[in-house]
Amino acid sequence: MMAVKVDTVIDGKRVITKKPELLAPAGNLEKLKVAVHYGADAVFIGGREYGLRSNADNFSLEEMAEGVQFANKYGARIYVTTNIYAHNENLDGLEEYLQGLQEAGVAGIIVADPLIIETCRRVAPKLEVHLSTQQSLSNWKAVEFWKEEGLERVVLARETGAEEIREMKEKVDIEIEAFIHGAMCIAYSGRCVLSNHMTARDSNRGGCCQSCRWDYDLYQMDQGENEVALFNEEDAPFAMSPKDLNLIQSIPKMIELGIDSLKVEGRMKSIHYVATVVSVYRKVIDAYCADPENFIIKQEWLDELDKCANRETAPAFFEGVPGHKEQMFGNHSKKTTYDFVGLVLEYNEDTQIVTLQQRNHFKPGDEVEFFGPEIENFTQVVGTIWDEKGNELDAARHPLQIVKFKVDKPVFPYNMMRKGI
Repeated sequence: MMAVKVDTVIDGKRVITKKPELLAPAGNLEKLKVAVHYGADAVFIGGREYGLRSNADNFSLEEMAEGVQFANKYGARIYVTTNIYAHNENLDGLEEYLQGLQEAGVAGIIVADPLIIETCRRVAPKLEVHLSTQQSLSNWKAVEFWKEEGLERVVLARETGAEEIREMKEKVDIEIEAFIHGAMCIAYSGRCVLSNHMTARDSNRGGCCQSCRWDYDLYQMDQGENEVALFNEEDAPFAMSPKDLNLIQSIPKMIELGIDSLKVEGRMKSIHYVATVVSVYRKVIDAYCADPENFIIKQEWLDELDKCANRETAPAFFEGVPGHKEQMFGNHSKKTTYDFVGLVLEYNEDTQIVTLQQRNHFKPGDEVEFFGPEIENFTQVVGTIWDEKGNELDAARHPLQIVKFKVDKPVFPYNMMRKGI
């Protein structure tokens, strides 16, 4: 067995030297830039072929190259999902696509199908190959198999527990990536076909309709094959969706296990979601690695996570097999407490005027909150609002409208403004 050493002692203080990669999602170029700006070490994106989020904006090869150039300035890496299970009609153009990813400067691909793995090794050998969670990887012998196949990293099934990961790290010298935040699947990772059956949209080729989150009524068949309702009219409809994953409390344990990459799910989420979640986990990882012996989870971090749009959350399988309390049967509650209302474009320190791109309705008199990696969160009451031509407005109500108003403290491009709801 091999020991996983993650720390050292500097000036008598224990410090974590093996800091995990923080891996963020991006459904388009704007989200990629936000993820990197807010502290992601790497970003995973989807191209217009071979990925599992066909409804996301997704990237052309030209946009990927631009994203890589932006990420390189920050020392960040870009991975591309090519994790469908390919059918015959998916084969045409595969070699050219993989070569295009390599030429764009992408660091690696996330892949499930052995055909795509072998093709990539042959035609685009500079690309790292990371095994997708679609392969449902959850034991160390399977990890060893993919190591022997030449893969650099494996992305574990969401159903893998802490002790299973410990054994993997001890027995196999390979990078391990694990999910820390985002949606969970009611089925075993990569094995759901509900969408295929109910809508003919292939869940393993990017078409999942999330049928597990639909509302259902429950019946049973009696002796005469008649439907007998198992619900009352006043009952909440039944759904079978798990709560979203939230492992902020488990980050210290994940770092100590030597997990190489901590992954946030959500390529179809908003830039506000990406910025909020990435910035919180960035702070948690950095704080623990700097001083693990005196680390505590701050309440402000937990409160911050609740400010972005998400459903109820749970630690899922990492801390043990979840029970019924970790599911959302008959419950679609969301914990959204803030609206994202503006993206900072520039700030004039002499006049204290911010130029902002409107993302949601706000008006004079509203109390708003600014946040970003360069500033501490602060609140501000909105005063007079002007448009680009200097006309006074009674509200910022038009999507993507450019507006200006006075802000007491300096803010920076890509800082965000939100308000409570």
